[in-house]
This record gives sequence, C-alpha cells and structure tokens, in this order.
Amino acid sequence: MKRQKEIILAARIISMLFTPFYLPIVGLATLFTFSYLSMFPWPYKIQVLLLAYLFTILLPTLLIHFYRRYQGWSLIELGHRERRMVPYIISIVCYFTCVYVMEQLHMPHFMSSIIVAALLVQIVCALINIWWKISTHTAAIGGVGGALFSFAYYLGFNPVWWLCIVILVAGVLGSCRMILRQHSLAQVVVGFWVGFICAAIAILFL
Repeated sequence: MKRQKEIILAARIISMLFTPFYLPIVGLATLFTFSYLSMFPWPYKIQVLLLAYLFTILLPTLLIHFYRRYQGWSLIELGHRERRMVPYIISIVCYFTCVYVMEQLHMPHFMSSIIVAALLVQIVCALINIWWKISTHTAAIGGVGGALFSFAYYLGFNPVWWLCIVILVAGVLGSCRMILRQHSLAQVVVGFWVGFICAAIAILFL
C-alpha cells in the first residue's frame, strides 16, 4: 500500500512538472539556443520568455484554477471530458492573445510560430475532446517533438538525441497519466501524435 501511494505521488508530481502549457517556453528556449535568435541580447530574450510565460502558463493556470474553485471541483473532477471544454477555451484565448501581442510588437516569425503551434495543438485537442478524451499532457510533449523536428529541418542540426529525450519523457509522462487513471493507453498515444503533427505543420507551413 505504501509503495502504491509513493508511485501515485510521483505520478502526480511529474504531471504537475510537465504541465501542458510548457511547450512555448521550451520552443523559445530552443530557438534562443540553436538559431540566429541566439545573437539577440539576453534582456530581450528574457522579455520574450516573460511574455510567453504570462500568456501561456501563468494566466491559463490561474484562470483555470479560479474556474475549478468556483465550480467546487477537484483536479480529478475537472479532468472529466465534459468539464474540460471551458479550460480549453481559456487556454485558446490566452494563446491567441499572446500571438496577437507578439505580432503587434513585430517579433520575428520564428517566435510567434512557436505560440501558433501550441495554439493549434490546443484547438485540435479541444475539437477531439467533444467526442473523445485526449491527453493534453502527451500532446504538449508531442508538440515539443514536432517543433524539434521542424526546426532541425530549418536550421540544419541533428535532432536525434533531443528526440530520444522527448520520447523518453513522453513515455514516462504517459505512464503517469495512466497510473493516475486520467487516460488510457490510446489517449496518451494519440495525444502525442496529435501534438507532434500539429506542431510540425504549424512551424513548417503556417
């Protein structure tokens, strides 16, 4: 029993650490490391990361938390498919606002494409959620993989080892979501590939 509780606690911690909202921050950090954007001064990079953090992590997290508290639901209760649409809408509005602000500030297209990719992942997951519950956690890590694949094509670096790390994290994260009985194997696998494909399409073609 004690061992089981420890496993469940570890699964909860990993799920909290790898929140579905981290995709834009990871993508921007990758750009600032591997692309021509690395030449930008650090104060500018920090401003961009803070902007992304505000609209893609802080605001969605706070608004969804307030919505859950207002409804009197626990985190597990909020995870029910029919209750996930409002959190999806909150996330989509916040991400869209971030894209709009970045466009108004005339930031490089590569930067806004990261947010567009995450926005597309959120929209597709929300549409699928109408009929079937899908894992946004694995969709987010899949989006990281899709973004790495696309930027490797654009920037000419070898993404194999990075993709191996992404796949390893996706496996651990998907296992945690199943341990917590939030998703089935099909839901975490489909979530990963939805994120991967959406992010790759958004960065390569949008």
